[in-house]
Amino acid sequence: MLLVYTWEIANASSNFTSDITPLILAAHKNNYEILKLLLDRALALALAFYCRCGCDECVTSSEQDSLRHSQSRINSYRALTSSSLIALSSRDPLLTAFELSWELRRLSRMEQEFRAQYNEMREQTQQFATALLDHARTSYELEVMLNYNPTGENWDPGERQTLDRLKLAIKYKQKQFVSHPNVQQLLAAIWYDGLPGFRRKSMMAQLMEVAKLGAMFPVYSAIYMIAPTSQMGLFMKKPFVKFICHSASYAFFLMLLGMASQRVEYLLIELFGNEWMREILAGWKKRERGCIPGFVETGVIIYVISLIISEIKSLWADGLIEYISDLWNIVDFIQNTFYVIWISMRVTAWWIVQREYWNGLDPWYPRDQWHAFDPMLLSEGAFAAGMIFSFLKLVHIFSVNPHLGPLQISLGRMIIDIIKFFFIYTLVLFAFGCGMNQLMWYYADLEKKKCYHASEELPDFDNQEKACSIWRRFANLFETSQSLFWASFGMVDLMSFDLTGIKSFTRFWALLMFGSYSVINVIVLLNMLIAMMSNSYQIISERSDTEWKFARSHLWMSYFEDGDTVPPPFNMIPTNKTFQKLCKCGGVGRSTTSFIKKSREKALIRHDTVMRLLIRRYVTAEQRKRDEFGITEDDVREIRQDISSFRYDLIDILRKNGMCTPALDKEETNIPGKKGRVMERRLQKDFQIGIVEGIVQAVIQSEKEPKDVFSQIAKAIGRKGSSSGKRDWNAVVRQSTITMDPIGSTNEAMQRQTRRSLRRHLAYQPNSDLASMDPKRLVDYNPNLSDFTPATRIAYAKFMLSKNKLDEQSEGINNSSTTTEAAPRRSSKVMIAKTSDIPRPAIETFKKDLLKSTSSNSMDKALEKVLDIKASEVRSTSPIPEDPLGEEVNKQSTSSAISDQEKKIEMKENAQEQQKEKETSEDKTLEEQRQEEKVKNEKECQQSENIKKNNSDYIEEKTPEINKEINIKKFAESDVKESKSEISPNQTTKLQGKSKATGRVMGGWI
Repeated sequence: MLLVYTWEIANASSNFTSDITPLILAAHKNNYEILKLLLDRALALALAFYCRCGCDECVTSSEQDSLRHSQSRINSYRALTSSSLIALSSRDPLLTAFELSWELRRLSRMEQEFRAQYNEMREQTQQFATALLDHARTSYELEVMLNYNPTGENWDPGERQTLDRLKLAIKYKQKQFVSHPNVQQLLAAIWYDGLPGFRRKSMMAQLMEVAKLGAMFPVYSAIYMIAPTSQMGLFMKKPFVKFICHSASYAFFLMLLGMASQRVEYLLIELFGNEWMREILAGWKKRERGCIPGFVETGVIIYVISLIISEIKSLWADGLIEYISDLWNIVDFIQNTFYVIWISMRVTAWWIVQREYWNGLDPWYPRDQWHAFDPMLLSEGAFAAGMIFSFLKLVHIFSVNPHLGPLQISLGRMIIDIIKFFFIYTLVLFAFGCGMNQLMWYYADLEKKKCYHASEELPDFDNQEKACSIWRRFANLFETSQSLFWASFGMVDLMSFDLTGIKSFTRFWALLMFGSYSVINVIVLLNMLIAMMSNSYQIISERSDTEWKFARSHLWMSYFEDGDTVPPPFNMIPTNKTFQKLCKCGGVGRSTTSFIKKSREKALIRHDTVMRLLIRRYVTAEQRKRDEFGITEDDVREIRQDISSFRYDLIDILRKNGMCTPALDKEETNIPGKKGRVMERRLQKDFQIGIVEGIVQAVIQSEKEPKDVFSQIAKAIGRKGSSSGKRDWNAVVRQSTITMDPIGSTNEAMQRQTRRSLRRHLAYQPNSDLASMDPKRLVDYNPNLSDFTPATRIAYAKFMLSKNKLDEQSEGINNSSTTTEAAPRRSSKVMIAKTSDIPRPAIETFKKDLLKSTSSNSMDKALEKVLDIKASEVRSTSPIPEDPLGEEVNKQSTSSAISDQEKKIEMKENAQEQQKEKETSEDKTLEEQRQEEKVKNEKECQQSENIKKNNSDYIEEKTPEINKEINIKKFAESDVKESKSEISPNQTTKLQGKSKATGRVMGGWI
C-alpha cells in the first residue's frame, strides 16, 4: 500500500524513491509471482539510459541532481538483472543476459564510483545464464541452445555444429558459461571427433598417436590440396588433427629459427666438408656483408610469408576489432613486423653492397669496421627480436595442456601487472636521471677527453682503462638512465662517482641522490612489484580452472572453423578447392529467400521450445529451494496457531461439560509473528503509520477555501480510520490515532468495511440512504432531519448504523451455542440537549471512559463507569425527534442496562460475603474448607448461568420488535466476529465544536 501511494507522500518520508515502481521493486526482490502478475497487467519497465546519453532528459536530470540520476540508473539496471524478470519478459534469455552483462561491464569501467554495484549485478546475470545450462538434460537441448543464431546461418540437427551462441559467449567474456561442464563436454566431443578412444588410451599411447600425426602433416596436407573431399582429406579437417598438423608445422618453423641462429651451414661444412667446401665457406665469411640468405634462412623467409598470409586471412574474416581483441594476434603482428624488417634490411644491405661494388669500391670489409647503423646489423637485431616472439608463441599452444594451461593464464596476468608497475618505475628513473645528469655531466666529459686523448675515434684502453669505462655512466640523459636501470640489479658501484675534478660537495650530493634512488626503486618499487605478482597469482589460482577452460575453449573454437585447414607453408599453394571457388564450379547455389525464411522459422520454433522447458525447470528449481529452506517464521507461527486453537477447543469442551472455565476472547487466537510484534511495539511508542486510501478526495471535498492540500493530506492520514477486531494493522493504527476529528467523513472506510463480506455488503445495500452519508438522502430516510445541519444529519446516520450493528450482534449471541458465558450486549441512547445542564465532572468522566474504551476495546468496563452517573444528571430530551422504533430501542436498552447494573451490584455483595466467610473459617479443617468452597463455586456457577439465561430470554423476546425495519437477518458467525470491534460506544453524547478540516462550528453524535 505504501508503495502504490508513494506519490502522495513527501520524498523525504517515503519508504522508496520516486523512481521505484512496483515492477522495479518486485524485480529487486526477484519475486516471480508478483512480477508475472504485474507483467500480465501490461506494466512495463522503462529502459535505463546509457551513462553517456546526451538527451535533454538525461542532461537535465544530471544537472539537477547527479547522485539521484546515478542511483536511478543503478535501480533500473538492478531490476533488469533480475532472473525472474528476464525469464518472464525475454524470448531469448541467453542473448539478453549476455548483452546486459557486457553493458554492465562497460558501466563499471565508466562509473568507477559504483564499480562494486555494477560488478555484483554482472555476476548475478552470468549466474542466471549459467544456471540455465544446469537444466539441459539432453545433448539435443544443449546443441539447440549453443547453435542458435536468429540472423546468421541456421543449424539443423545432424549437421555440422556452428556454435554461434557459444562464440557470442566468448566474445562477451562469459567465462562461467563457457567453462560449464555441459559446454566443455560438448566441445570435447567435437574436438576429439575422428579419433575414437583417444582419451581412453594411456599417456604413452597418446604421445605415439600425436607424434605419428605430426610427422605425417606434409602427407595429409598434400592429399587435402589434391582431393579435399576424399577420406584422408576429410580426416584432415577434424579439429584435433588440424591442430596437430598446425602445431607440427610451427614446431618445424621454430627448428629452422634455431638452425639459423646457430649458422648450421657453417657448422656442417666445418665438421663434414672437404677442402673445396671449406674454401667456399671462407669466401662466405669474407663476403658476409650484404650476402644473400642461405638455405635455412630461405626456409624461414618462406614460412614468414605463409604466416603473414594466414594472419591476413584471419583479419579479413574476423574484422579489425575482433582481431585486436585477442592479445595473441597482437603478438603475431609484432613477430611478423620484426621479420618484415629483417627481410627489408637484408635487401637494403644487398643493394648497398652491390652499388658500392659497381662503383669500384670494396664493400666487403671486416665486421668491426661496419657502421653502427649498418642495414645488416639492423636486420640481425630485428631477426633476433622476431625469434624471441616466435618461441614465446608456444605458450599459447601449451594452453591445451591441463598442467601448463593455468600457468600460462597466470603469466598473462603478471605481464599486465609488470606493465602497470613499469610506468611508475620509469617515472622515478627519469626523474633521478635528469637530476644526476645535470650534476655529473661536466666531470663525465673530462673523463671522455682523458680516454680519447690520443685520437677522437680510438679510445686508449691500455693506459686509460678506468676513464674509458666510467665516462659513459653520466655522459648524457640516456646513458645516465641506463646506469640507474642497471643499478637496480647491482651492476653499478660507487667507483663510478670518482670522476676527474669532482668536488667533495658534488660527490656527496650525487651519492645522496643515488642512495635515495636505490631506496625508492630497489627496496620499495621492486618489492611492490613482487607483491602485485603474488597477489595476481593468488587470484588466478582461486579460479584457475575457469580461466583455463575459457582460454582452452577459445583455442578450440579457432580450429572448429572451415578455413585454414592446410598449415603453413602449404597454405601458399592454391588447392583444388581454391580453384573451385574462383571458377564457381561444383559449388552449391545460394538458397532462395523463402527457403531461408522457412529454415529460420524452424530454428526459432526449436529454440523457443527448448528455452520454455529450461525456464520452467529453472523456476521450479528456484521455488523448490525456497520451500526447502529449513524452518521459517511462518512454520513456527503455524505451530503456535495450532497450539492456541487446541487450547480454546479444550476450554470449549470443558465448558460444555459444566466446568467453570475462564472467559477468553476467541478473536485473540491469531498469534502475531516477529514482524508483527515489532510493528505493534512501534505503534505503542506513537510511531504512526498513516492510511492514505482516499485521503486526497476526502480532503479536497472538505476544503472550501484554497489551502495547502498536501499539508491537509498529511493531517488527514493520521485522522482517517475505522475499527476492526482482528489483528489488522490498519485497524490498530486507526485505534491508536484517537485524536482525530469525530465529525470527519468515513465514506471510504465504510465502503472498505462493507466490501469485506458479500453478505454484509448486501445487508447494507437496502438502506442505501442511510449508508450513503448524503445529507439530502438522509432527509428522505427521516424527514425530521430537514431542520438540522448536514453535519448533524451525518452524525445521526453514523449513530443509526452503529445501533444496527449492536442489535445484529445481540442476535448473533442469542443464536450461538458456544458463547453461553458471554454477557449480552447492552445499548442505551442518552440525548443531551444542552451541555450546560450537565455537571462538568460527569462530562469529563464520560469522555475519558469513552476514549479509553474505543482504544482498548473494553466497552463493558466503560459502560459500567458511565452508568454510575445518575440518570438525573445525564438524561434529557433529544433535540431530534426520533421514530417510534428508536424510542422503543431507547427504553429497552436503558432498562437492560439498569438490570445489568443491579446484577453487578449483587455479584459484588456475594463476593464480600464470601470474604467474610473465609475470615471466620480459619479454625476449620482443610477438608471441610475444600468441600465448602466446592459447594459455593457450584452455587456461583448456577447463579451466573441463571442470570445469563434470563438475559438471553429477555433479548429473544424484544429482538423481533427492534428489527422490523432491518433486512439483515442471516449473519454468519465469522461476520459476527468481524463486527465485534466495529461496535460503537454504548453511550451517545451530543457535542458541539469546530471541525479540524473546515473550521465551522458543527454538532454530532459520539
